[in-house]
Amino acid sequence: MGYELEEVTLSQSIFYYLIEHRELKEEDNITLYKAYTENENVMDLVKRQGTIAESLIERYGNIIYLIPGEDNTYLGFSKQNLKAILCKSTATDKDYYLSQFVILTLLVEFYDGQGSSSKARDYLRVGDLLNSVSERLKEGIESSDEESEDIDGLAFSNMLEAFEALRSEEKGSRARTTKEGFIYNILKFLQNQNLIDFIEEDEMIKTTKKLDQFMDYNLLNKKNYRRVLRVLGVVENE
Repeated sequence: MGYELEEVTLSQSIFYYLIEHRELKEEDNITLYKAYTENENVMDLVKRQGTIAESLIERYGNIIYLIPGEDNTYLGFSKQNLKAILCKSTATDKDYYLSQFVILTLLVEFYDGQGSSSKARDYLRVGDLLNSVSERLKEGIESSDEESEDIDGLAFSNMLEAFEALRSEEKGSRARTTKEGFIYNILKFLQNQNLIDFIEEDEMIKTTKKLDQFMDYNLLNKKNYRRVLRVLGVVENE
């Protein structure tokens, strides 16, 4: 397939814009947005550049997103990056997996994968998230034996040990050695990625349009949703 020089130039401009901003909205740059949505050649070229950069280029609603692949540590985050950002300085792998379990729990609390929209609630209190993490970890241990406890790479007993090793203090703690501070740092990270709105004074969590759209397009895929539930111990591993 042949491409016009102008199409190649536009596709490069769009891809560079996505690398810089991670998303492209019509109101932010109508020229680039229309070039992507109205010209199949330009769209194909942008997606090809995304593939080379180990990323997906997806349009959800009226926003075009750059989504780094799981192993893309240049445009995304490596395990070591996330451990340093989310966990205490002496963190081990079980602390890292606990942080990922917290994020999965938050997603399941907000989204149920049912109906025309996957969203099940408008907000979540920080205290309720803490309680849910504790309850799901204990339920996961109760429903698993020693041989089958490790589900999708996450061992419930190890994560519960890491969770209980964190001190419990009054709300407002920012130390990553406390349960409250551990959760706080995870929420601030998600907010910096424009995935949630964290209203600190009310200890309230709300999701953003970006996360809602992503979950509607992906979590409503039953295979993906059931995999998340298996990790949380909600359904049996098949």
